[in-house]
Amino acid sequence: METISAISTPYGIGGIAIVRVSGDEAIAIVERITCPLQNVPGYTVRHAYLHRGKETLDEVLVTVFRAPHSFTGEDVVEIACHGSLYIQQTVLQWLIEEGARLAHPGEFTQRAFLNAKMDLTQAEAVADLIAAQTQAEKDLALKQLRGGVSSELANLRERLLHITSLIELELDFADHEELEFADRSELKALATEIQSKLKALIASFRTGNAIKNGITVAIAGPTNAGKSTLLNALLGEERAIVSNIHGTTRDTIEDTLVIDGVLFRFIDTAGIRETADQIEALGIERSRKAIEKAQIVILVQDLSSHEESVSWDFVKQNPDTKIIYVWNKTDLVHPSLPNPKQEALLHVCLSAKNGEVDQLKQLLLQAAQEFTQHNGTIISNTRHYEALIRSLDAIERVQQGLENNISGEFLSMDLQDCLNALGEITGQITSQEVLNNIFAKFCIGK
Repeated sequence: METISAISTPYGIGGIAIVRVSGDEAIAIVERITCPLQNVPGYTVRHAYLHRGKETLDEVLVTVFRAPHSFTGEDVVEIACHGSLYIQQTVLQWLIEEGARLAHPGEFTQRAFLNAKMDLTQAEAVADLIAAQTQAEKDLALKQLRGGVSSELANLRERLLHITSLIELELDFADHEELEFADRSELKALATEIQSKLKALIASFRTGNAIKNGITVAIAGPTNAGKSTLLNALLGEERAIVSNIHGTTRDTIEDTLVIDGVLFRFIDTAGIRETADQIEALGIERSRKAIEKAQIVILVQDLSSHEESVSWDFVKQNPDTKIIYVWNKTDLVHPSLPNPKQEALLHVCLSAKNGEVDQLKQLLLQAAQEFTQHNGTIISNTRHYEALIRSLDAIERVQQGLENNISGEFLSMDLQDCLNALGEITGQITSQEVLNNIFAKFCIGK
């Protein structure tokens, strides 16, 4: 394969920059602009000067990794130079002039996948690890990079392959109908077990998605209850416009905040009330939809207001939604907690104006435990989730076929569909188009 090169550190000026080269000619190309490397063993660092002819560009460290014991499975050389943009670009230019070409986004990791250094779930975990914003995201990506998802799916596929091969063997002896290599009761038990495991993996996507993209928290309540002030207090900045005029917030406002390693995605919604203003009504309708989809809803009530409370039945009807009741404006009214309703398990009195949100943050973490704690393997990738759905559909067809005593030919087809869907996740069965789409999302140099 062609020798590729790219700057692996972020764009900009820094103390050190890393230029990576991978391919059959990597050592020879780098050697021509640094120092002799042909006899250097793998995992060795050499001090050198970057030079061409009489021109010396920089003093560098050169690290050699020899195939197959490298990230890509090929010969890899990394040049640690000073972080000057001029030096970085000149090194890259020299490498290209010596025979390398500029790497495509994610091409180093793609080569690691193609050279069987990792499967596709692990390759995707590399991108997730780079993009991780919280400890929870980092831990999830690291577990997947170490093969957490891969090992789970490999076990399922291995057992399915065994029973599928027996059914295929039966089909080879179709003239002898009395022959039955695959025990149908064993297949039925296996299908039930796999169905259960697939459902557990699919259910874990709720947790994985919350960790990866943030737990959605809608701040809801009537107009002028202090929702925007509360959002600003949580974020520690003036993110939303605050006014004592009813209906100031006319659309949802979103921002994120990390609390003790957990990512929350806050949505400040328009106050819910009856209104003849068409623009405000559109904002209220959009707010209702955002509230209905939220995993946590903060219901803000104004302690100083005697107006009739808005009905929140449309929120309480969703059993998956955690509700935190906030009685706001204790700076205006004595902070005695009103008699909470039976379902108000999480509640707090506070003054958003005075920034009293520490207790609320603890309640958010308490509510978030349901969405972030999971003991088994966690799925966080939408592509994996969709493939698991297809795999579950196929194994349920197998179960139905066994109940109806259908022929092995149709059972084999459904089993193969299940195997193919699982294989797509790890990359054992993947089109080039899918691979290109996955690695195109990587940064250049990784």
